[in-house]
Amino acid sequence: MPERELTFAQAVREALAEEMRRDSRVCIIGEDVAEAGTPFKVLSGLLEEFGAKRVVDTPISEAGFTGVAVGAAMTGLRPVVDIMFGDFITLTMDQMVNQAAKAHYMSGGHWRVPMVMRTTLGATRRSAAQHSQSLHAWFSHVPGLKVVLPSTPYDLKGLLKSAIRDDNPVISFESNRLMARKGPVPEEEYTIPIGKADVKRAGSDVTVVALAWLVHEALAAAEELAKEGILVEVVDPRTLVPLDAEAIRASVRKTGRLVIADEAGPTAGFSAEVAAVVTEDPATFARLAAPVKRVCALQVPIPYSPVLEDHVFPDRARIVAGIRAVLEARKPAAAA
Repeated sequence: MPERELTFAQAVREALAEEMRRDSRVCIIGEDVAEAGTPFKVLSGLLEEFGAKRVVDTPISEAGFTGVAVGAAMTGLRPVVDIMFGDFITLTMDQMVNQAAKAHYMSGGHWRVPMVMRTTLGATRRSAAQHSQSLHAWFSHVPGLKVVLPSTPYDLKGLLKSAIRDDNPVISFESNRLMARKGPVPEEEYTIPIGKADVKRAGSDVTVVALAWLVHEALAAAEELAKEGILVEVVDPRTLVPLDAEAIRASVRKTGRLVIADEAGPTAGFSAEVAAVVTEDPATFARLAAPVKRVCALQVPIPYSPVLEDHVFPDRARIVAGIRAVLEARKPAAAA
């Protein structure tokens, strides 16, 4: 029998439907999640199966309905908050950073906030500067929040199910570029542990740690370089918080070189965190044969122009260039 394939969007819908059937406390809240099924039609059909008490359309007030979800989670429900575009998390920061992330700690463990926030990440919809940002590093900085960033339908479904069952607030960033991408997803029940990286391709010459859509660009770059005998290992963290730092270090200790691909800008970004966990570990740093290379978006607002937007973001060509750069480079000798 051929292996079943789902799109990213179908994997989201299936994960939510399965968890809502399994646990009556799971509900969905957000703008256009019911009648419209979200602008991406990701949630189509859930209203018909679960009804308007569990699939709840809200006014256009991200701060308001996120606050409702935080309160609902603290009093026994397991809400999934849908934020239409990742850029709009700016409107939820007080609720998520000062309330959801802190309640367990500030109550001495009495309160828990078992909620999930789903939102998008990145560009390609030609939606300009207020609808195309990659802000995953923001929530990764906040103690008390978990952050997942899957790159395949299989990973997305497994991580989303784990996130819904987690007793902590979890943010799921889902790349705009990947919504229509298909991949194998088994029909049987499964989950993926939060905090476990995945080696998408084994190699021995250089490690590429890539996030979301850039995992696929890194795999394409690895395929291209394999024709020249260059063996690239591609590591997908899948979870940013908690980060599987040891999986990344183990790969770098094997290859001796590291390229990090992230479609966010480099300044104070997640790429810097990956570089830090590698270079701060003496055993891993000792194995580095060249400086770490980051391949990131340009540090600019996202342009509306398709030509300019494409120029801002890294792709397989830039990843190939980054790999060649670390293969040709040498780590500076220690000062006498």
